[in-house]
Amino acid sequence: MELYDELVARGLIAQVTNEEEIKKLINAGEATFYIGFDPTADSLHVGHFMALCLMKRLQAGGNKPIALVGGGTGMIGDPSGRTDMRLMMTKETIDHNCECFKKQMSRFIDFSEGKALMVNNADWLMDLNYIEFIRDIGSQFSVNKMLAAECYKQRLERGLNFLEFNYMLMQSYDFLMLYEKYGCNLEFGGDDQWSNMLGGTELIRKKLGKDAHAMTITLLLNSEGKKMGKTAKGAVWLDPNKTSPFDFYQYWRNVDDKDVIKCLKMLTFLPIEEIQKMEVWEGAELNKAKEILAFELTKLVHGEEEAQKAESAAKGIFSGASAENMPEAALADEDFTDGKIDLISILVKAGLVKSRSEGRRAIEQGGVVVNEEKVSDVYASYEKDAFAADFIVRRGKKNFRKIVL
Repeated sequence: MELYDELVARGLIAQVTNEEEIKKLINAGEATFYIGFDPTADSLHVGHFMALCLMKRLQAGGNKPIALVGGGTGMIGDPSGRTDMRLMMTKETIDHNCECFKKQMSRFIDFSEGKALMVNNADWLMDLNYIEFIRDIGSQFSVNKMLAAECYKQRLERGLNFLEFNYMLMQSYDFLMLYEKYGCNLEFGGDDQWSNMLGGTELIRKKLGKDAHAMTITLLLNSEGKKMGKTAKGAVWLDPNKTSPFDFYQYWRNVDDKDVIKCLKMLTFLPIEEIQKMEVWEGAELNKAKEILAFELTKLVHGEEEAQKAESAAKGIFSGASAENMPEAALADEDFTDGKIDLISILVKAGLVKSRSEGRRAIEQGGVVVNEEKVSDVYASYEKDAFAADFIVRRGKKNFRKIVL
């Protein structure tokens, strides 16, 4: 199976502007492609995961990735897929987030010897002369056509400010710059980017002529990546300091039954034929598929050793054995009052709840277990001696912490 056909088989392709030419480029390893990442946080999350895996897959086929970090567009914020305006960030915050992205991307993409590029659009956007930009680039865009774009239509009722309205021009200009500077002939993005991506393709054609348009191809990723981002953004990060390898493993171990095969196809590097055999799996076999998914993705993000630890900890918990590699939460002397600490404080300290009120509700609803015994007393407290041996707190069926002093 050729590379492009494998992308289709894995469910990664939704729409293309010129499928035959895309096939030729990708299968021949001649695509120089880019995906944009706006630095809205100091870590990539699982919503970015599909894009990173796709870049890794295409690079292995000889194609050249460009990871475009939006240091410039991040100053505005993309209105696509939003019902409200993004929070404005300072330049210092954006620069810090961009540096964090670079480190994480290097786990997926080989940037050595010019095999891939990491580019920041602040390099050309921050020094633009506004009048020149509007005359040169803005004149190429129809306002009527822009307002008809899906990314703007959903914002019109609640209000779309002029700052955000410029985003399509900025993203389109990115494609033009990447085409001229690096020979970038292919752009990837999610469903909500389609109008912006077409804007870039059209801008290159208008500015550089029809011959350039023949080499400027826009491709749309399947919407599943965006769905993951909306579900997990702010919760499941690629940074182990924000989401531990164990919690990352558990996230994938607990995906819905209907999503297991889909995620195996889109995100893992297991042979597609091997995954297709799993499509008939049910019951215990489907749980095995979830374990394979969780292990493969944790290995990809955090390395094989951490994946093995997470797998061992998860199996130990559910078999009732001691979980040596279970994620821990440490208590300090100042957490105790008169030598005791209440259970709600433990839940907050362990990150199993976000607030004391949430902790109280969890206990009242019977969702908190300490050392395999359900606790229903919201005033339950423990002395330091209780933590001399294993002290395991569980919220719900699958969220565990070992509490240590």
